[in-house]
Amino acid sequence: MHDAESMNETVQAVVEFALQALHCDYAGVALHTAGGRPEVPAVTDPTVAEIYQFQMAGPAGPLVQCMHDRTTVSVPDLVQETRWPEWTKKVLELGVRSVLDVPLWTNSGTVGVLGLYSAQPNAFGPDEEAIAYILARHAAIAVATARREANLRVAVDARKLVGQAMGILMERYNLTSDQAFQVLRRYSQDTNTKLREVAQQLIDSRRLPNT
Repeated sequence: MHDAESMNETVQAVVEFALQALHCDYAGVALHTAGGRPEVPAVTDPTVAEIYQFQMAGPAGPLVQCMHDRTTVSVPDLVQETRWPEWTKKVLELGVRSVLDVPLWTNSGTVGVLGLYSAQPNAFGPDEEAIAYILARHAAIAVATARREANLRVAVDARKLVGQAMGILMERYNLTSDQAFQVLRRYSQDTNTKLREVAQQLIDSRRLPNT
């Protein structure tokens, strides 16, 4: 997990290892986002994606509780589950009988949830929960690190683009670097366009679009 080169590779390694370590039928990762709606970057089967999409569309379920409360949620047998009727009905229709949702978290906050699914009831006992907890702790650190590195790469790329755009303005209009940056920032604010996108437009067209 820690050797993966990108966020997608990291979460894919997490779900694949979960299948091997816990002998479950399906696994998936849902990540917490600033916007509040989780994103689902990795699943081992379309069944998991359908479960996640159904729950994120509105009905309450263990994924939301796990991510919000940062606690492990176990559903030993969906036939006997009464907490989330709509979710339970949907998941049973997909052939799943037991579920284990484990939070991914670091000291900085919630990262997401590792979801484990089995077609057999009572598939996740105390031993499986302990293994899942250890896996989730490692996965949370790996995912948080991969996300931080991805954000840094985006920031570096954006800085390079802004620098190139400033150079174009400085050369064409004989501006200082501060003046060139102010032009880009003002245009970004006036058009409600991200500074990175403004810079890219200028680089591509060699001019700022008319306002």
